[in-house]
This record gives sequence, C-alpha cells and structure tokens, in this order.
Amino acid sequence: MSDLKRLLGYMKPYKKTLALAFLFLMGATAAEMAGPFLIKIFIDEHLVPGSFEKKALLTLFIIYFALHLIKVCLTYLNLLYFQNIAFKIVQDIRMQVYGHVQKLALGFFDRTPIGTIVSRVTNDTEAIKDFFVSVLSTFVKNIVFLLGILTAMFLLNPKMAAFCLLLLPVIISIMIAYRRKSSVFYTEIRNQVSQLNAKLNESIQGMGIIQVFRQERRLRKEFEEVNGLHYEASRKNLKFDALFLRPATDLVRVFAVITILALFGVDAIKSPVEVGVLYAFVNYINRFFDPINEMMMKLSLFQQALVSSSRVFELMDESDAAPVQKGQGNPLITEGNILFEHVTFSYDGKRNVLHDVSFEVKPGETVAFVGHTGSGKSTIMNLLMRFYDIQQGCIKIDGADLTSFKEEEVRQHIGLVLQDAFLFAGTVRQNIRMYNERITDEEVVEAAQFVQADPFISTLENGYDTEVVERGAAFSSGQRQLITFARTIATNPKILVLDEATANIDTETEEYIQTALRRMRDGRTTIAIAHRLSTIQDANKIFVMHNGQIVEQGTHQELLTLKGRYHSMYLLQNKGHLEKAL
Repeated sequence: MSDLKRLLGYMKPYKKTLALAFLFLMGATAAEMAGPFLIKIFIDEHLVPGSFEKKALLTLFIIYFALHLIKVCLTYLNLLYFQNIAFKIVQDIRMQVYGHVQKLALGFFDRTPIGTIVSRVTNDTEAIKDFFVSVLSTFVKNIVFLLGILTAMFLLNPKMAAFCLLLLPVIISIMIAYRRKSSVFYTEIRNQVSQLNAKLNESIQGMGIIQVFRQERRLRKEFEEVNGLHYEASRKNLKFDALFLRPATDLVRVFAVITILALFGVDAIKSPVEVGVLYAFVNYINRFFDPINEMMMKLSLFQQALVSSSRVFELMDESDAAPVQKGQGNPLITEGNILFEHVTFSYDGKRNVLHDVSFEVKPGETVAFVGHTGSGKSTIMNLLMRFYDIQQGCIKIDGADLTSFKEEEVRQHIGLVLQDAFLFAGTVRQNIRMYNERITDEEVVEAAQFVQADPFISTLENGYDTEVVERGAAFSSGQRQLITFARTIATNPKILVLDEATANIDTETEEYIQTALRRMRDGRTTIAIAHRLSTIQDANKIFVMHNGQIVEQGTHQELLTLKGRYHSMYLLQNKGHLEKAL
C-alpha cells in the first residue's frame, strides 16, 4: 500500500480546495438522505385512507424537488472541484516523470527499451489519471454516502442498522480478496502493453530495413504473439471481474434484504410495525448497496492504477542519474587543453571497453582516433562529453578535472556532431538555434554560411523558416548533417568533437564540409573519430585504437612509415595507391 500512500501524498498541496469539495459532498449527502425521511414522516401522518391533503402532498413534492435540486448542484460542484484537482495532480506526475527521465544517465537508456519508457510515461500515467478522476472521487463520495445511510438507519431502527453494519467486514473482505488476486492479471497486462509499445517503436524506426529485407511477415507474427499474450491476460482478468465483482455483492445484497424483511416480519408478530419505517429502511438498504456496487465496479480501475503507479514510481526512483558536478569550484573552459590520464572504463561493470588510456590534446590541435569497430573510439567521445563517469583514471580540461565543471560549461564549450544527424520538429532556424534566444537570426545565417549550408537552405520554399518534418526525413543525409554542423558552430565552442561526422555524406557535400572543418579548427581543439582515413590525414596526431588501448600514434606519414595497424587499414581502404601517397 506504499504506492497508494505515495499517490495520495500528491493531494497535500490542494488541501483547501479538497476541503471545499468535501463540504459540497457532505451537503449533497445530507440532501440525499433527507428524502426518505421526509416521505416516512408524510406516510406516518397520512396513513389513514382518505386523509391525504392536496396541500400537504404539494408541499412534499416541492420540498423533495428542492432537496434533489440542491443535491444535483452540490454534486456538480464537488465533481468540478475534485476532478480539477485530479487533472492537476496527474499533470504534475507526468511532468515529474518526464523531467526525471531527462536526468537519467545514457546507460539507463542503453539497457531499457524505448517502448517501455514510453508506456510508463503515457499509458501508466493515464491509468493514474483514471484513479484520481474516476476511482478516488467515486470512493470518497460513496464512503460519505454509506456513512450517511448508516446514520439514517440507526435513527430509524438501531437493531436493523447494527445488522447492516455487520455486512461491512464481508464486503471489505471481498474487496481485499479481489485486489490481491487481480494484481497478478493487471501486472501481466501492463507488461504486455510495454512489450507492444517496444515492438511498435522498433518496427516504425526500422521500417525501411523491414521493407527492404521483406521482414513484414516475421514482424507481424512477433507482434501477433505479443498481442495474443496481451489478449489472453485481458481475457483472464475479464472473466475474473465478471465472476467476482457484481455477482458477489448482489448475493450479499439479496441476503441482506431477505434478512431485513424477515426481522421486520418477526417484529410484526410481537407488535405493530410502522409502514413508513419499513419503506424508509428498505429504501436505505437499496441505497446502501448502490455505492458499494459502484465502488466494486471501480475496483478494476483502482487495481490498474496501483499496478501502473508502481511502474511509474519505479521509473521515478531510478537512481542511475546522469553525471553531475562534483565539488564547489567553478572552473571554465578557456583554452581547450584535453588530458586523459590512465582512463579505464566499462559500460556494464564487467568488461572494460578502455584499458589504461592516456593522451593529451593541446589547445588548437586536431587529433583523430581510428580503429576497427568496437575498439573504443566512440567511448572516448562519450567520456569527454561526460555522458558516463569513468571507473579509473582522470580526465582534465585546462588542468581541471572534468567532474568539477558545471554541465552548462561543458555543453556550451564542447560542440558535438554525430554520425546520425538528428533534427527536431520545427523550422530550420530553430534547429540551428536550438531555441537559444541568445543566438540572433544573423548569427544563425552566419553559422549556416560558415559550414556552407546556406546555399541549399536559401533554395527552400520558406528558407530558414521551412518546417522540418519528423527527424528531418524530407532532407538528404548530407543536408541534415550540414544543419547540425551549423547548429554546433552557432554556439562557438572551444572544443569540437566529430564522431564519424562525414560518414553518411556524399562526395560533393563532403568537400563543402571539409572546407568548413578547416576553417572551424582555427583556434579550436578538435577530436575527430573516423573510419575513412582520407578525412583525417591532416590531423596533428592520429591515435590508433585496438581492444580499448592506444597501440599507435603519430602523424599520417609517420604511421604509414611505421607499417603497423594504421598502414594495414590505409592499404585496405586505398588498395594500390599507397606508393603514390608515400
């Protein structure tokens, strides 16, 4: 029940509004309970045939209608206030979950399917919304009604009311038994929904590959299997609900009515029974079970909300947070000197990806990292950007430990361009500026001109105000990369990190970018990670990675002369042209 307490804790900031909603509910309950009392009094006073007076009947009608009108108005206000709080609470929870997800380390996203995260932020929070909007309001309202009904019953006939009071433990036991049993079904349903989202996300992102390799049938079969498991879990839960919820309470209700009538029959043998009391009590018995049935029918939503809240809170309690600043200092990146000292790193804590790596990049230098796939090149970039924290060793920028820098300082002065250019929905201008209002429109255009993206942007129908579709699918890979280059240059970073930045670019566009890169490197420290050795031949130093270690280093010519791994890689890429290069 800790998850339930945590959910209810979100209501604390709204105590005053809740108190007002509760007052409206109490008023509506009082108006609801007064009706049968009024009719009882009227019957008792006009029991003799022919004694009904038109004036008294009209008075009864007016008062009864007024009470009902008051009840409707107060119930409306109660629902309005309460559900407004409910929507606000769910809005707060969603923002907290989304904000927390943004603070998590990349390692969390490496091991967690995207569809699972999406399911918890959307589907599970939607179930929590149903808890506050439908379940909680229904339970509060009906519990108050039950208390009012029991109070009225005790005023009418304490002995009969005591019998009804004994029914409450039976009903509560049914609810507890249902909650324990149904939690298994709802947990399975939510897990299958996450799997459905994960499969759907994977299929949509890889639709091109799926169609090229004609994998539609296989993917449909896999999706059908997961969908079938979700159907089976839902069907089992539906059968359990149909058997357990309404039939169980109806059985108790029938037993209660029969017993109450029998008790009144026994009393009638000993002494006269007031007809008004009998009518009012039977009326209250029916009303007693109406809120119980309504609560029972909401138990399924209640159980869904508890299971979903458990999954949401599990995500919110995820402690694998992104690295943050350590210490109280405030160092600045002014020169761009980079130093790796005996750095060892592992993504999973079991297998080291880097082994005792040490190197230095002086301000204004351009260095490149090359090596076969899995050699550790991109890990160097991940650690320098501080996407992950190292296990051993030290990384320094301008003499200060990387962990001592504020995140804003690192992000502002280290520009990153990845192999896969990512564009957001919005305009081209917004994608270059990245919603940084300190970057003017003139600076946006200057950055685009600097990387030679301006010529193709100017030919677009709306120029820099052209809308970008999802992920920039309407642009070529080269055009997307040019926009991300402009995005990086617009921040005027001290350090450039290029992770296979020209890998997906055609030859003509690469010429533009290489020209821009030579201009960009002036006065900046540049780290380039590359497979194509032709793009990094003019680097001040080239580091050759193998199995997480630097095995060779030097300039392009020095490494060719060494005739080691770099020489072999260059020979494979250039075949018979090595002699000409020498």
